[in-house]
Parts: sequence; C-alpha cells; structure tokens
Amino acid sequence: MSQPKLVLQNVGKWFESNRESVEALSDINLEIEENELAVIVGPSGCGKSTLLNIVAGLEQASCGVVRLNGREITAPGADRGMVFQSYTLFPWLTVQQNVEFGLKIKGVHPEERARKARHYIELVGLTGFQDALPKTLSGGMKQRVAIARALANGPEMLLMDEPFGALDAQTRSIMQDLLLSVWEKERTTVLFITHDIDEAVLLADNVYVMSRRPGRIQAKIKVDISRPRDHRLTVSREFTEIKKEIMEMLWAETASV
Repeated sequence: MSQPKLVLQNVGKWFESNRESVEALSDINLEIEENELAVIVGPSGCGKSTLLNIVAGLEQASCGVVRLNGREITAPGADRGMVFQSYTLFPWLTVQQNVEFGLKIKGVHPEERARKARHYIELVGLTGFQDALPKTLSGGMKQRVAIARALANGPEMLLMDEPFGALDAQTRSIMQDLLLSVWEKERTTVLFITHDIDEAVLLADNVYVMSRRPGRIQAKIKVDISRPRDHRLTVSREFTEIKKEIMEMLWAETASV
C-alpha cells in the first residue's frame, strides 16, 4: 500500500507574546492521499491558515512533524505551490512572464518555459491575454494567472488559502468550476482552505472539519459524490445532506463557546 502524500503527526503551534502563550493548533493528525482534493473548514480563528502555512514551510510547528512524500517539511520549497486570497502577481510582468517566473528561477530553457506557460495559460482559460499586465485584468482573471503560475512549476501539491474569498459571488462560482475542471485534467494533490461550506462540499474528496481554537481535526467527511462536478450539484439531495452534517458540527463548536 502506498504511503499518503502528506502526513501531519501530532502537530501543535503556539505563539508567544510578552505576557502569554496562545495555543493555535493542538495535536493535528492528518493524512492526505495522492491526487486528493482535500478541503479544510472550521470556525473563524481556528488556525486553518496557520496549518496551511506550516505545510507551506512559511511557519514552523511548535511540535510534531509534517512530511510530504516521506520528506520532512522544514522550509518553503518548489514541491509546494501556493495560491493566496490576494493575487500576489508581479505588476510589472505580463501574464506570460508571471506564469514563467518560477520556471525562470529554476533555470528552465526559455523555449521550454514558454511552452509550459502557454499550456497553463490555456488551461485556465486566458489564451489571448499572454501580453496583458495584471492591472488590466479582473480579480478572477488575476487569480487564474496565480493558479497557472503555481501549476507551471509542477508542484507535488497545491496549497490554496481561501483563494476565491475576495471575489464576488458570480466570479467565485466560475472559479470553483474552473478549479474542478483543471483538477480533473491535472490531478495535482490539493489542500484547500475555506470558510464556505458549499465550496468545501462542491470541491472536496474529503472535508476535514476543525474545532475552535486551539484547532484540532475533529472529523473527516467523505464527499462520496461522483465526478466530474459543477454548480448544478449544489441543489442535489446528497449535497444538502453532507452540507447539513458539516454545518451541525460547526454550529456545535460555536455554540459551545
């Protein structure tokens, strides 16, 4: 049996200030399989983004261990692509140049990196915008560029921290369907953070529900709904039942404060 793609064992995180120690995460145990689209939801302030930053190598766990493909994570690396809520594009670079950026840093030959960039620009539906600067793009288009740039690097895993949270409702729906379409083609392992339960159920193979702070993984909910999926799924009975189960868990958490 193959090992999980990502393993977190007994991970904890606390932040020290002058007067106190604040525990953000406690005893996190999590296994994400190869090609899984995993989504984490939880109450506000439960440590979802902190957990993702630890996996990204942007923060260090206070205890426990995190492994990707059996290798311990201690720092950021090209094996993990990150997509934030803010678009984090270089405003002076074109779409093509933004998508090529990581490949250029790696020393990939110009012809090869241009070919790869064109592939991912087409994959996210931005053909014809290669020479556009970010300031000329809508929010949804900027996030498409960010996704294409992350995928072009060929990461082992894609980490997404509420990437559609700043978008209007219609654009968010379009981007969710785009991510589903891209994932069907690429099958990159994804760890996705959201506070939106509908988004979680629509996207996920498994939804991991966190408790209030200090955050723990309190449940793994399998979304046993066939793929491919799109927004028509959200009115189905099976979707509603899974959504209700997750909502009741989160309501119980907030009610116990």
